[in-house]
Amino acid sequence: MSIRVLLVDDQALLRSTLGLLFRATPDIDLVGEGGTGREAVELARSTRADVVVMDIRMPDMDGIEATRHITADENLAGVRILVLTTFETDDLVVRALQAGASGFLGKGASPEELIAAVRTVAAGESLLSPSATTALIGRFLEQPQITTEVSTQALVALTEREKEITTLVGAGLSNQDIAMRLFISPATAKTHVNRAMMKTGARDRAQLVVFAYEAGLVTPARRD
Repeated sequence: MSIRVLLVDDQALLRSTLGLLFRATPDIDLVGEGGTGREAVELARSTRADVVVMDIRMPDMDGIEATRHITADENLAGVRILVLTTFETDDLVVRALQAGASGFLGKGASPEELIAAVRTVAAGESLLSPSATTALIGRFLEQPQITTEVSTQALVALTEREKEITTLVGAGLSNQDIAMRLFISPATAKTHVNRAMMKTGARDRAQLVVFAYEAGLVTPARRD
């Protein structure tokens, strides 16, 4: 089954280039293109895309606000957002993830990396480029007391095993890595991750990473 992709970027030349890439990929179906955040929201509703490849800096509503509108719409619960941008700054990474984005990739990524990112996000996994991951960790290191009432309540609902696995997800481990660390099968690790996402209200793995930081489960050593 093809992955239905909606491409939204205010640069017409880039849209044209990426459009050619997506059309040339057998398992991807480019179902729409837009140039503003408002168009992103409208097209997400009309095209029923699986993945929205979203720029951040756009007129008439930026990509973060558009992401927030899409992820808040119950009718678009299955839509994943892959943010593709030049600006991988701390603030933008955190804001995009908190708005509901499932992935964050720099525009310097190769065509192969972009296609792989779309497939990863479509499969329900999270994706952060190395610089975005660094930015995310750095942002939370600057705000060690970020635990909220909502994250505290969700934390209580997790079993000890689910807390352990959520911590490992927050540290960047894959299901395979978690399975090896805890001497369980990858399928069992995935089941625990899915249950943790359900209990915490995380749409996908990226949101579970954000929760792990907000709940204080992940407190990486401060870097000099």
